[in-house]
Amino acid sequence: PKAAMAFSGKYEFESDDNYDAFVQKIGLPSDKAEMGKNCKIVTEVVQNGNDFTWTQHFPGGRTTTNTFTVGKEADMETMGGKKFKATVKMEDGKLVADFPNYRHTSEICGGKLVEISTSSGVVYKRTSKKIA
Repeated sequence: PKAAMAFSGKYEFESDDNYDAFVQKIGLPSDKAEMGKNCKIVTEVVQNGNDFTWTQHFPGGRTTTNTFTVGKEADMETMGGKKFKATVKMEDGKLVADFPNYRHTSEICGGKLVEISTSSGVVYKRTSKKIA
């Protein structure tokens, strides 16, 4: 399998598409949905080979951290704070994870972090620019 591209860095939310339709589709409670809307989330990725620590810093000091190794089952947390187990895979340089009710891919594209979540045909795309 070809090695992962370099994901390490800090990325700040720049834009997203289809947020409302997506959070409705996955049943995110409206208070949580409102909190994540146009929210300047900073995503910090530390990559060491196939080991990743993926932290999201929300305004107001809340953070979520997922730590995983590509190809091994790990304990993860969803946008809504649900805990679950998933195996993150590497496909064509993208990280791919199947969350309980959506599929999530992350890739570095033109120096930006592009994350795409798909749930029953609804595609939510979030782009973050590299700040460090």
